[in-house]
Amino acid sequence: MPQPWQDTSLSAEDRAAALLSSMTLEEKLAQLAGVWPGSEAEEGEDVAPLQHEVSEAVDLDGLLPHGVGQLTRPFGTAPVEPAEGAAALARLQTRIAAGNRFGIPALAHEECLTGFFAWRATVFPTPLAWGASFDPALVGRAAELIGGSLRSAGIHQGLAPVLDVVRDARWGRTEESIGEDPYLVATIGTAYVRGLESAGIVATLKHFAGYSASRGGRNHAPVSIGPRELADVILPPFELAVRDGGARSVMHSYNDIDGVPSAANPWLLTELLRDTWGFTGTVVADYFGVSFLELAHRVAATRGDAAGLALAAGVDVELPAVRCFGTPLRDAVRAGEVDEALVDRAALRVLRQKCELGLLDADWSPMPSALAEPAESAGPAGTAGTPGLDLDPPGMRAVARELAEESVVLLADDGDVLPLAPDARIAVVGPLADDPAAMLGCYTFPRHVGVEHPELPLGIEVPTLFAALRAELPGARITHAEGCAAPGPAGFAGDPGAVASAGAAALTAESRLAQAARTAADADVCVAVLGDRSGLFGRGTSGEGCDATDLELPGDQGALLDTLVATGTPVVLVLFTGRPYALGRWSRLLAATVQAFFPGEEGGPAVAGVLSGRVNPSGRLPVSVPYASAGQPWTYAQPPLGLRGDASSIDPTPLFPFGHGLSYTSFAWERPEADAAEVPTDGETTVRLTVRNTGDRAGTEVVQLYLHDPVARIARPVSRLIGYARVPLRPGESAEVHFAFHADLASYPLRADGTRVVEPGALELRLASSSADSGVRHTVPLTLTGPERTVDHRRRMVCEARVK
Repeated sequence: MPQPWQDTSLSAEDRAAALLSSMTLEEKLAQLAGVWPGSEAEEGEDVAPLQHEVSEAVDLDGLLPHGVGQLTRPFGTAPVEPAEGAAALARLQTRIAAGNRFGIPALAHEECLTGFFAWRATVFPTPLAWGASFDPALVGRAAELIGGSLRSAGIHQGLAPVLDVVRDARWGRTEESIGEDPYLVATIGTAYVRGLESAGIVATLKHFAGYSASRGGRNHAPVSIGPRELADVILPPFELAVRDGGARSVMHSYNDIDGVPSAANPWLLTELLRDTWGFTGTVVADYFGVSFLELAHRVAATRGDAAGLALAAGVDVELPAVRCFGTPLRDAVRAGEVDEALVDRAALRVLRQKCELGLLDADWSPMPSALAEPAESAGPAGTAGTPGLDLDPPGMRAVARELAEESVVLLADDGDVLPLAPDARIAVVGPLADDPAAMLGCYTFPRHVGVEHPELPLGIEVPTLFAALRAELPGARITHAEGCAAPGPAGFAGDPGAVASAGAAALTAESRLAQAARTAADADVCVAVLGDRSGLFGRGTSGEGCDATDLELPGDQGALLDTLVATGTPVVLVLFTGRPYALGRWSRLLAATVQAFFPGEEGGPAVAGVLSGRVNPSGRLPVSVPYASAGQPWTYAQPPLGLRGDASSIDPTPLFPFGHGLSYTSFAWERPEADAAEVPTDGETTVRLTVRNTGDRAGTEVVQLYLHDPVARIARPVSRLIGYARVPLRPGESAEVHFAFHADLASYPLRADGTRVVEPGALELRLASSSADSGVRHTVPLTLTGPERTVDHRRRMVCEARVK
């Protein structure tokens, strides 16, 4: 007869409560921490902050009698064949369940920011590329596939998406973020959450909150923003992902806000997240974040103090391993320093989630679905996966390709060179032209873990742009030269890019430039392929802990571009980066500029398709591209005094604004109509716009809707995004775009406590192709009438768009 906690006819809450009532303090505490098997055996560089300084040996045998709450990164710590990893995880889960008197298995989590974080798994474009796609539906489809892949291998929780709004592009984790606009981040991020959760995977929102607003763009630095900026810019993506996305986990951020660390902030983790927003899932620590209360923030004197602060604030699970929530917390509870009711509160949440995942069902099995499938359904051994568990199947690669293609942004085009002629002489020059690393962000397995294993093949096919162009244009004569050393610190032994460049190591910088100049001069067009090589904690030019002092192109790439331009051969600049870089000095010298934000394993063919014209570019900038590297931090959503003015000698106006992107076809926007010119402060209206493809090829226009509030009681952004729609059209075809504008979208945080109001008065809706004034195609004046309204988290946050 099943125990009450195994009875699926009862609610998850009742089952968890029944189990909790039977547990000792040690058993409850065991559910509140993770175990990171194998991490102590890895002798390479850190893949988490201060990993080797804080990590301690895992005594799994000693932990088993009380149980294990979570398993940390069973696939993302070291390379393992997928089927072997899944089988090993199943064996470990069997051991964990058998080791405790209730038969409770662990909840296994893994990174999934660019796909399942495992060797041989599909690498999707980085989140900044999701933002460039302006396509929540496609991002959601990718997330659903990623979630299915995780679940098939025995993973329950994914540590994604990152919902930090970019505030300073010098921040190394810009590549992990979706963009600089809170509405874009909220809608794209929520779509990812829905996709992951629809596959049965617990989505984890990162990093709550304010992480991206650090001083100077420095990782882990303090955050000094006011409560209105927090409420209007930082919090809405998390709010929407919890309310509409159904996210079941939140990860606290490393930073403090005005001196209060997020891991010790009860207002943030309990009063706002749970009491106001109604979140019922688990709050997990960013890796070693509880320990950092003692070791970094120094708001706790001991491990026990740190555990008590975090638990009281609302942190339920210490990750990646137990250091504070084990013996130190037990001793603090027994000494009366921490109320055991706080332990019960967290343990109940963890057990309830395990019930929801089926981990406490009487018929639970550790065997993942993929290993239970007939071997005939799997791909052949030795391909991207092993029999029973193919993590890079054609269907996933196809979606990765589609997302990569939609994310490529054509920044500039003089109309003379692109698309490339099929029989042209093309010089492909640059240190990233023939380097798979150009496609991959820091939260991909090859760049995060694979670089520590130089003997390890990538495990997936990642065509370089040079190889992809040769396949795309078989009739062209395509040559290649590196031109300069690859960006990033020299001598990182594990970097495959360093190995790829070994043949050119003896060349001096001058000889490399001379060779590149000769190659370019002998061509009809030069494709300069520049950008970032991602890494961790200073081992790259982009990525976690790889913050930039300025936004100049890294290394010698600026000098290389100067040299190529000086040859007189038309130069098409292709950028593979994790952040925007200042391009003003070349703005009038290039034939075209193409931006790709770490577009994943299919990025090479995607960009090659744009260059050849097979793909008509439809990406739009999720972050502004600066003219000069000075004037940071800056994003487009500024109040009047944040824009260019006579009071300062610094002009922050970007070279290419947020939302900008070109196409190989042209579009006409007919004058829009609104159902009503006057709207009550609790009402709505529909705005209609007809868009026509007036060119000679199929293409996709991205219609953006911005709100301008001429007069408010606090300084407001001159313009801010409130809606958008992708409109695919054949030549001569037209479509009508409908935006459902609700007055709630005009609300803003009037008071310092974040209380939002909708006030009567004049508004202007701007239908635009970018956030710049020059991108505005039409304006629609509206007047809000009636009394001022106070709104809360139940307000309308999304402007629904339909294309007819």
